Amino acid sequence: MQIDLGIGATNRKRLAEKLGHLLADSYRLALKTQNYHWNVSGPMFHTLHIMFEGQYEELAEAVDAIAERIRVLGHFAPGNFEDLNLLSAVKDSKEIPPATEMIKELMDGHVIAIRTARRALAAAFDADDEATTDLVTERLSVHEKTAWMLKSLLEEE
Repeated sequence: MQIDLGIGATNRKRLAEKLGHLLADSYRLALKTQNYHWNVSGPMFHTLHIMFEGQYEELAEAVDAIAERIRVLGHFAPGNFEDLNLLSAVKDSKEIPPATEMIKELMDGHVIAIRTARRALAAAFDADDEATTDLVTERLSVHEKTAWMLKSLLEEE
């Protein structure tokens, strides 16, 4: 039985698909960030270790919120690695890079998530879905701020 949200079936499906991509990007970014949290080294170790921990914890909460919104829309959230890999534009690293490369890769991952969130936001606007709009706007804000903070670490004085 589907709850009547006032959003047609076609729009719910489209929203779930867009949110599935955002979920996949967020999940892969969380995993990558946690990997770098565990494996960072060098003079910025302490700062980055703490920063990355806060970032992957925030992303883990976001993944849950996105998945639950997909379920509210009446669809199943992608939840296995194969589906997440297919849906995500965020790529893994083959090796553990130096700290500055970790920062750059994570910044690039957040930029990818920003683009994905903007596509989901456009679909939410088109569907007059305020709840998804609110969720995705919050995700967009977090990804933009995180990308800016990471970029700031790479700038020289």
